[in-house]
Amino acid sequence: MSASPTETRAGWLGLLARATPARLAELMPGDLPDHRFLRAPEVGAIMVQGRTGGTGAPFNLGEMTVTRCALSLPCGTVGHGHVAGRDKAHATRVALLDALLQTDRASALRQTILEPLAAEEAARAKARAEKAAATKVDFFTMVRGEDA
Repeated sequence: MSASPTETRAGWLGLLARATPARLAELMPGDLPDHRFLRAPEVGAIMVQGRTGGTGAPFNLGEMTVTRCALSLPCGTVGHGHVAGRDKAHATRVALLDALLQTDRASALRQTILEPLAAEEAARAKARAEKAAATKVDFFTMVRGEDA
């Protein structure tokens, strides 16, 4: 059985990066804790690759704008954040939460931030799947009399 997105670092980083900046700001505690930037939020571009059929040779699909940030807490814990787009505050929040989730505050943050985000993401995925299922066409062949 795979771990939930709130249990592993890769899982929570992906969940936080996919969250909308407004929703993450709403869930994040009011004042940001003390931190020191190791790499201030900066906007850049990455090359996105694809594969034909998911297994073929890789090809360059195009560039994507991303923002990254790295910071450390006074206790020395380091957090990283990479988000799509140009939102420096979002990248900073992701990096802060990454660092905080590596401390003794992890349990409280899982309950107040990660679990609501995971539930909302699951609800969106379910709604998208139901919408796609509504357009599904089942093809079947009727048995003709002479084939029986």
